[in-house]
Amino acid sequence: MLAHAGGADESLALLLLTAGLWTGWAVVSRVRGTGFPGMSVAVASGLGVLAVVLLVSALMVPRAIFPPTPSPTPPVGSGRIASAATLAIDQPSPDAAIQGDELDVVMQLDGGRIVDTSSTRVTPDTGHIHLSLDGQLISMTYGLVQVVDLRGLAPGTHTLEAEYVAADHGPFEPRVTDTITFRVGPT
Repeated sequence: MLAHAGGADESLALLLLTAGLWTGWAVVSRVRGTGFPGMSVAVASGLGVLAVVLLVSALMVPRAIFPPTPSPTPPVGSGRIASAATLAIDQPSPDAAIQGDELDVVMQLDGGRIVDTSSTRVTPDTGHIHLSLDGQLISMTYGLVQVVDLRGLAPGTHTLEAEYVAADHGPFEPRVTDTITFRVGPT
């Protein structure tokens, strides 16, 4: 799952998870005979099914309603807001040889401020960071330090791109990016 926090999808998932756990607790309490003595076994069975549905929905429904992908990139000249911010990947260094299962990514943002909520109110100096590995979005993060899981990544040269995007997940125009390559595996 992509790193992301504070949106409607997380709120819905939390509500479904809480409802599922509470309903499950009520069923278990009735079955054990420690609570809800007026609840029939048939009602407890029905609530057990409901608890499972709520818990599964907590994992699946928010992703179906709110896909974890950014807005499509508007075409150049589309009137997107410009930002004077600059973004740099400080770590890893370009062409670094990486050993191990994790990549520590440290970025520097000048002229911009990271905000931890999504919004349609776009300003030129607020947004967050999208990280892409070999052209695939891997993280939407609210910080300038990120640990990237490299397990399953083939040995060889890979491309890491960081992009400072507006609060609506869309890019600024021109885009605010930095890209480096690094090597995974034996040197």
